[in-house]
Amino acid sequence: MKNFDFYVCADIGVMSGASLFIRQDLKITSVQVEILVGCLNVCSLIGSLASGKTSDWIGRRYTIMVAAATFLIGAILMGLAPSFPFLMAGRVVAGIGVGYSLMISPVYVAELSPALTRGFLTSLPEVFISVGILLGYVSNYAFSGLPNGINWRLMLGLAALPSIAVALGVLAMPESPRWLVVKGRFEEAKQVLIRTSENKGEAELRLAEIQEAAAASASITNMDKATTSDGSFNGQGVWKELLVTPTSPVLRILVVAIGVNFFMQASGNDAVMYYSPEVFKEAGIKDEKQLFGVTIIMGIAKTCFVLISALFLDPVGRRPMLLLGSCGMAISLFVLGLGCTLLKLSGDNKDEWVIALCVVAVCATVSFFSIGLGPITWVYSSEIFPLRLRAQGSSLAISVNRLMSGIVSMTFLSVSEAITFGGMFFVLCGVMVCATLFFYFFLPETKGKSLEEIEALFEDQAH
Repeated sequence: MKNFDFYVCADIGVMSGASLFIRQDLKITSVQVEILVGCLNVCSLIGSLASGKTSDWIGRRYTIMVAAATFLIGAILMGLAPSFPFLMAGRVVAGIGVGYSLMISPVYVAELSPALTRGFLTSLPEVFISVGILLGYVSNYAFSGLPNGINWRLMLGLAALPSIAVALGVLAMPESPRWLVVKGRFEEAKQVLIRTSENKGEAELRLAEIQEAAAASASITNMDKATTSDGSFNGQGVWKELLVTPTSPVLRILVVAIGVNFFMQASGNDAVMYYSPEVFKEAGIKDEKQLFGVTIIMGIAKTCFVLISALFLDPVGRRPMLLLGSCGMAISLFVLGLGCTLLKLSGDNKDEWVIALCVVAVCATVSFFSIGLGPITWVYSSEIFPLRLRAQGSSLAISVNRLMSGIVSMTFLSVSEAITFGGMFFVLCGVMVCATLFFYFFLPETKGKSLEEIEALFEDQAH
C-alpha cells in the first residue's frame, strides 16, 4: 500500500520540474500549466467520493486494486502523450486513481492497526508521499539533461511502476477486520486480528470491542433496514446519516474531519511544492540545475521532518504536533512573504542573504507541514468516524481536501501574478493563523485510544 502513496504524491515532485519542460515542449501558457497541474487534484474528487461506497461494497483490499489499476492507466497515458489534450486525459484518469488511494490507504491502515501504534502506522502514507516527492525532485535533476520531449515523458511514465507493485502486493494483504465484522464474517476477522496482534487474547479482546461497536451502531442507526438480503452491509443510507440527519456526535466529527482536510490544502503546501521552481526563480535562482538542486534540499527537509512526526505522534499526541506544525507554518509563511517582498522591491540587485532567507523559509514551511498537517490529517480522517460511517465519511472529508488542492493549485500562479508571491504568502500565513485557532478549539486528543473509544469520545463531548 505504501508504494502507492509513494507514487500518488511523487507526482507533486515530478510535476514541479516536468511542468517547465512541458511548457517549453508543448508551447503552453502559464494558465494551461495551472490547469494541467490542478486537474489531477480536481479529478481526484471523483475518486474520493466513489471510494467510500466502493470500499463498503467490495472491501478495502480490492478497492486498493481498483486504485492501482486506475493509476496505472493514467501514468501510461501521460508517458505516451503526443499532445496537450492527450496529456490532460492521462491526468484526469490518474486523478481518479489518486482520489481512491488517498481515502483507502489511511482507512485501511487505521482499521488494521493496534491503538498504541496507529498514529505511527497511519502516518506512514505521508512518509512515503514525502519520499516520493523527494525522488520526484531527484528525477527532475537527473532527467533535466535529456532532450526536451523525452525528459518529461520519462518523468511521468515511470510512475506506472509503483502501481504495478501495489497490484501484486494486494495478493498478500489481509482484509480489514472491521469491514469483515460489518459483513458478518467474524471468523475471518478473528484470523486477521490474530495476525496483527501480539497474542490470541489481545486479538479476541479487539474482536469483542469491534463487534460491540458494530452492534451499537446497528442499534442506533437501525442498520437492519440498510442491509442486503443476506444481512450484510454495503454502505446503504450512510450519506443520509452524514448529511441529512446527522446526530450531534456525527456532526461534530464531520466539522473536525472536513476542517482539518480543508486547512491542509488551504495552507498552500501542494502549490508551494508544485511551483517551487517558479518561487525560487522569482527569488533570483535562474540556472535550471540550481533550481532543481534547491528543490532536492527542500524535499530532504520535508522527508526528515515527516519521519520525526511519525515517530512522535503516538507518544506525544496528535494535538501538540498539529499545533506546533500550524504555528510554525504561519511564522515561516510570514518570513517567506517578507523575503519575496524585499526581493521584489530590490529589482535586479537582489541581496544574497534575502535569497537564502527565502530558501530557508520555504524549507521551514514544508518541514512544519510535515510535522503537523501532512501526517495528522490522514490520521484524524481515518480514525474519528464510527465504523459504519468510516469509509464514506472519510471519502467526504478527503473530497474537500482534493477540491481545495485543485482550487489552490489552479489559481496559485494567477493570484501570485496579481498580488505578487509575497502577497500570496502573507495570505497563506493568515490562513494558517485561522487553522491554528480551529485546531485548538475543535480537535480532541485521540492518542492511545481504540477506534471504538474515539467514537465514545465524540459522543461524550457532544453532551
